[in-house]
Amino acid sequence: MTDTTGDQQDPIKVMVVDDHPMWRDAVARDLAESGFEVVATAGDGDQAVRRAKAAAPDVLVLDLNLPGKPGVQVCKEVVGENPALRVLVLSASGEHADVLEAVKSGATGYLLKSASTGELQDAVRRTAVGDPVFTPGLAGLVLGEYRRLASDPAPGSGTDEPKAPRLTDRETEVLRLVAKGLSYKQIAERLVISHRTVQNHVQNTLGKLQLHNRVELVRYAIERGLDDE
Repeated sequence: MTDTTGDQQDPIKVMVVDDHPMWRDAVARDLAESGFEVVATAGDGDQAVRRAKAAAPDVLVLDLNLPGKPGVQVCKEVVGENPALRVLVLSASGEHADVLEAVKSGATGYLLKSASTGELQDAVRRTAVGDPVFTPGLAGLVLGEYRRLASDPAPGSGTDEPKAPRLTDRETEVLRLVAKGLSYKQIAERLVISHRTVQNHVQNTLGKLQLHNRVELVRYAIERGLDDE
């Protein structure tokens, strides 16, 4: 099967946010040398929000521990401003609370700073197309949290909840695999369709269900038991 991720003509635009200048510059240099377009860098939270709006990166590589405004708040603001922006957290902390807070704030992925340059490059590429990327061991934690959230009643839910929009069979199939934690590439291979087709199905499903991101989509699927089918 051909790899559909290679049909992107323009380089992925990346912004790097970290309060340590040497680390920030090294990450930006490594990414630039491997073909990414580094459109901006920032050293504190307020600067990060301003520059992200101006530079419009595809992927924001974000440290959580920032002066002025914490990384999770930066994530909330930039994703709220531009839902198409993907955030990859690159943090020294592997604490479960930090990981979950980052994901709930809108981060697509979470990588520890102990990752190799190759792992970071791969994570940025995957994040750019919407795949959730986590340091090994953290993906299970996040899926477990989805399940916990799904077991709690959603705010304002009740018997007068409007009837759910109707999804096509293919959209339901893709949604079921998303809920199982598969990446878009894995779903494409499983269903023998292109990566872009998977993305289109997910975007259509988000629109029909009036959801905003993959976190909400997975919760919706688990609430309906689709991950167990």
